Amino acid sequence: MAEPPLLTRRALNRALLARQHLLARTDAPAVDVVGHLVGMQAQNAWSPYVGLWSRVDGFTHADLGDALVDRRLARIAVMRGTIHLVAAPDALLLPGLVAPLYARDLEVNTLHAAPLRTVDLAAVTAYARELVESEPRPSTTLGKLLTERWPHVPPATLAHAARGTLPLVQVPPRGVWGRSGATTWTTTTAWFGAEAAAAAPDLTDPDVLAAAQERLVERYLAAFGPASVADVQTWSGLTGLGAVVDRLGDRLVRFTAEPSPGRVRPREVLDLPDAPRPPADVPAPVRFLPDLDNVLLSHADRTRVVAEEHRRALQRPNGVVPGTVLVDGVVSATWRVERARLDGTGDRRRRERATLVVEPFRDLPARVRRDVVVEAERFVAFFADDAARHDVEVR
Repeated sequence: MAEPPLLTRRALNRALLARQHLLARTDAPAVDVVGHLVGMQAQNAWSPYVGLWSRVDGFTHADLGDALVDRRLARIAVMRGTIHLVAAPDALLLPGLVAPLYARDLEVNTLHAAPLRTVDLAAVTAYARELVESEPRPSTTLGKLLTERWPHVPPATLAHAARGTLPLVQVPPRGVWGRSGATTWTTTTAWFGAEAAAAAPDLTDPDVLAAAQERLVERYLAAFGPASVADVQTWSGLTGLGAVVDRLGDRLVRFTAEPSPGRVRPREVLDLPDAPRPPADVPAPVRFLPDLDNVLLSHADRTRVVAEEHRRALQRPNGVVPGTVLVDGVVSATWRVERARLDGTGDRRRRERATLVVEPFRDLPARVRRDVVVEAERFVAFFADDAARHDVEVR
């Protein structure tokens, strides 16, 4: 049997960037892009705005904010147990697919597993559903209401149980640019309507579940491939997906990936036959990414987009992850916005100067530095749209 064709690390990089709309911005609607990406990491409310600005031509804050308010997009915990911005159909589908991840957490969580073993979890779930469907509830309020019925269990533990057993949407104004609000929950059924929820695939049917799992892997490859089984499991937080890949059989093509630095053995990576795999020498523009962008988190081997030493450097003791800058397709700098007061009168925010500070990992050639400044000037005007003045500093 012939060896699968070799894909260099740079070829893997260009394929990933093409599918992520980071080689060239797309004119597709932001809602469609979120759907194609199978969601965007969104623990911080501003993160998807940055990610979409770098991917969608002409993207505005209202493109996302309005879609949250009118329920075309939603913020919900799905892959890896983290909050994602997803399209409405995925808000109704993905929680069921990743449910094993949450069930396992409730069994082993160091803070919550022991006290939850003292209650009827199904009863907690049913009452929590009743509470949040009667009206959206902040986490603290939900916990306090639940503890009236189970007073021996900490409120935070009961709220955690609700989040682990119910598909809970964070309702606006949370996540809307320029607005704030407590994290407030209701179920996907209450938010999207019983008719929409009933139309979602019935994952209790083994055949429907199997088909949905296969489609999930295909969608992952369309957005993040070529990739290995370990990669798709890293992205989703699920295990046992090798069997799903096996069922896909000839629907996938196979390649050999160039070994990562420090590794000798090559890896098998899988892909959709017709997915874009541009030449490795295609130019990649400067792009600004948010603190937690799935392009950096969705592979077991992330060296196609960030060197291992730089990935470690991005980790902070306080858990805060900086925004990053792609130069020639790889993470080459971090960014942050610093604000300073300007003299004058008027609205406080309009008296601020916003400076985008870019810190490269190494000296940038003059031409590349100019490209960074050009993109940075556009980006800071978007990100700090409430400031009176915008500056860029590349250190």
